[in-house]
Amino acid sequence: MGELDPITREIIKNALATAGDEMAITLYRTAYSTIVRDCLDYSTQLTDADGNMIAQGVTIPLHIGSAPFAMKSLFEKFGDDIEPGDLFILNDPFDGGMHTPDIFIVRPIFWENERVAFAIATAHHLDVGGRVAGSSACDNTEIFQEGLRIPWLKLYRRGQPDASLFALLRANVRVPEMTLGDLQAQIAACMTGERHIHEIIGRYGLATFRECTRWLIDYTERILRAEIATWPDGQYSFTDYLDSDGVGGPPVRIQVTLTVKGDELTADFTGSSPQVRGAINSTLSYTASVTAACVRSLLGEELPNTAGMFRPLRIIAPEGTVVNVVMPGASSMRGVTGFRTVDTVFGALAQILPGRVMAAGEGGNTLVIFGGQRENRAPYVYYELLTGDWGGRPDRDGCDALCNPVNVASNIPIEEAECAYPIRIEHYGLARDSGGAGRFRGGLAVQRQWRLLSGEASLTIRSDRRDHPPYGLHGGLPGQPSINILYRDGEQTILPTFSSGSIRAGEQLYHRMPGGGGWGDPLDRLPEAVAHDVLNDKVSREAARVLYGVAVDEQCRVDEHETTRLREALRQQRTGAAATT
Repeated sequence: MGELDPITREIIKNALATAGDEMAITLYRTAYSTIVRDCLDYSTQLTDADGNMIAQGVTIPLHIGSAPFAMKSLFEKFGDDIEPGDLFILNDPFDGGMHTPDIFIVRPIFWENERVAFAIATAHHLDVGGRVAGSSACDNTEIFQEGLRIPWLKLYRRGQPDASLFALLRANVRVPEMTLGDLQAQIAACMTGERHIHEIIGRYGLATFRECTRWLIDYTERILRAEIATWPDGQYSFTDYLDSDGVGGPPVRIQVTLTVKGDELTADFTGSSPQVRGAINSTLSYTASVTAACVRSLLGEELPNTAGMFRPLRIIAPEGTVVNVVMPGASSMRGVTGFRTVDTVFGALAQILPGRVMAAGEGGNTLVIFGGQRENRAPYVYYELLTGDWGGRPDRDGCDALCNPVNVASNIPIEEAECAYPIRIEHYGLARDSGGAGRFRGGLAVQRQWRLLSGEASLTIRSDRRDHPPYGLHGGLPGQPSINILYRDGEQTILPTFSSGSIRAGEQLYHRMPGGGGWGDPLDRLPEAVAHDVLNDKVSREAARVLYGVAVDEQCRVDEHETTRLREALRQQRTGAAATT
């Protein structure tokens, strides 16, 4: 057929994007668990008949690369045994998945008995069994501790549910009404995607639909290649660290070398730490997703999220390393490694595009899980994803209390937490002086404190950036490190960043996330901006003097004469220190 007219292309492109978003809204509105409904830990995608992504809902960017690996594995296992009415399920990290709590539901879409597309809904489930409530713990040491491992199976066959598989799921999870309810929400999302695909094909015809999806994928590739071609050729390396291996071991190294050659980009993670004992190992699919999300975030124009994103990218992640786990490595807490990989890739990209990359943010969502029994002995799993802050940016401060830029997640509202669980939130807010000083200040850290009201519960914490705080760029200072404190029997105990233990009624857990790193020299920050931060209790008057060289009086006004003196003294101190070195 001839080339599609641009109006039809634009309409179908937007219709596919809308379909992905409506799938996401369907899942959100019908989900049962707080981890999906409130924390927003899910994603939706559409692919063509061959499994190439053609749209993604406005959900977690880090899932952008999940479809290619999952669909490749699906085709290898089922080949042509894919029929109308089938629904497939997967969560096995070694069969195309990401980690056991993330369950994929995939529905093939047919038009007049011909397969034309797939709808995919992925959700992080509250519990899939395993040794601890929530199935995730940094001190899991093998995949078999992390709950049910589901290879690609048919959950529905020709429209009929597999009752035995549903029974198996119900018998092996702690909160079956939540798990099965969220599965049904995923199925509903896939049905929404199918309806939209049928509407598009019904209006424009199958040939036009296929031509447009091919064009969309090629268009994404063309735009990304054009962008990479403007970057200076060369190799750019960066290294960052996780505080430990998940079981109290040494720091874990994430290293990347980005090679720009023409219109292609290679990300080589050779040099990263070997696979570790704890559950922070990442799958290759997740490492690839992280890299693609970082590159995608730097594009200046709107770009369809399609399989074309991966054509100019080459990912090298040696098997048996922390960025490419092999059997039987644990990976339920691989999210923190993904976030540190984000910081590492951005650190390398900052050398390529220094005016477009922000300093390090909070280092990823903090995860806190309480698991116990209510007074009627009914089990519960309270799953909290704390979202934090951004690093300072090339032209403005980092954002406060906003999710990591490569994720879409939300804190559980206090009202929801206190109504649904034996939990009371004692404190929730921003921590003064926590953002790294810079010409543009890093975002302030979020802090939260929980009290368990009854019984005893298991307590799992996944945090980081205590020993390796978020880095600043171009002279900006690091953000304030994180901290975990357990209040028990009148005493305070500082817990590791990765922690598994228990908490009893009346005891409290306090967590402060790391602050974002600063961007640029703090002495270049406008004194009025520092005074404004003091007025809004984001920066103390003492920090204004010591870090920024700005004198702010009781009325939050700048003393210009004293500020000039302070800044000159700080510059002289730097010169003296540099000469001594």
